[in-house]
Amino acid sequence: MRRKSQTLQNNLKQIRSKVGLTQGELASRAGISRQAYSTLESGNANPSTEVSLRLAQALNERIESLFFLAEQPPASVQAELVGGPLSEPKSGESPQRARLFRVGQKMLARPLTGAGNTRHAVVAAEGLVTDRAEDGRVTVQPFDSDEIDSPTLVMLGCDPAVGLLESGLRSRGVALVAGEESSREALMGLANGEAHIAGCHLLDDVTGAYNSTWVQQLVPFPCALVTFASWQQGVILAYGNPKGIGGVADLANPGIRLVNRQAGSGSRDLLDRALAVAGISGETVAGYDREEWGHLAVAAAIASGNADMGIGVKAAAVAMGLDFLPLEEERYDLVIPEHFLSDGPVQVLLDLLRRPVLHCRVESLGGYDASNMGIQSPTG
Repeated sequence: MRRKSQTLQNNLKQIRSKVGLTQGELASRAGISRQAYSTLESGNANPSTEVSLRLAQALNERIESLFFLAEQPPASVQAELVGGPLSEPKSGESPQRARLFRVGQKMLARPLTGAGNTRHAVVAAEGLVTDRAEDGRVTVQPFDSDEIDSPTLVMLGCDPAVGLLESGLRSRGVALVAGEESSREALMGLANGEAHIAGCHLLDDVTGAYNSTWVQQLVPFPCALVTFASWQQGVILAYGNPKGIGGVADLANPGIRLVNRQAGSGSRDLLDRALAVAGISGETVAGYDREEWGHLAVAAAIASGNADMGIGVKAAAVAMGLDFLPLEEERYDLVIPEHFLSDGPVQVLLDLLRRPVLHCRVESLGGYDASNMGIQSPTG
């Protein structure tokens, strides 16, 4: 365990003043010169054991009441930036917060600002970015150096249910670092060594199967697929469906505003397939170019009245009190490199996935079927 550097500090002045002694008087009682005492009180020198005992006796105090070790800020850390570029801080702004964690032998930093941070909660950071280099590396000042090497599980993906894993992992001593990214981005991040796990729900149009083909195309090492859940994905609508929208085909009608997901997401793929079936070009759809980075972000845009419809999971619609029209049932898998399967944090996750209480919590969100949660299969 890495220890913080420490320095000796003292309460000599406060306690001496409390008992009404001058520096000279206390020095005389302790059997040292006033000049030597003054150097100790100012913190410019450290006392010997004998002098510490004499001062404690003279003041009728315990030694640890007089002298204590103060922690110094932990040493800054060099890390590779992942999860998107850092925005330039404005004048007077504090340094940007970041998650700081290891994946294998790599030290990584994920900024907690920008479009990819759409979770509706304040996420704890491990440090502040104090400098950045052109090669994509950053300098991070940790808040607590002990946190850097604590057990961590890094997961990329777009499932809003990922938050339900945090308490179970934390109770077993594992911190969760979750990056909200599209399925393709998550797989590419996994391939680049930026995470232990990637979640995805990508359909192979040729085989009709989910995820395995895309994993084989995008990830250059053997992986296992672990089912998280099947979920309902479809059209999220304003409460009561005031515009009477019956499906994706209604995007051809004037006045219907879409909020889209980013390219590379399973939701974007589903929309494009539905538009193709309806014979609608995305270029003609109002809002097709407006992209959000998560299911909850799509639902929030509709709930606020800034859009009329978008593609997302039923759980996001339920969370925001919105209407929902199902389109497909999809399988959301967790993709785990085989070289991480035996790691302690991954084993903790796999154990959680087998617990019925987690199944119940996930299904309570709406639109989830967790009956196959935790079932593992190779990618082929």
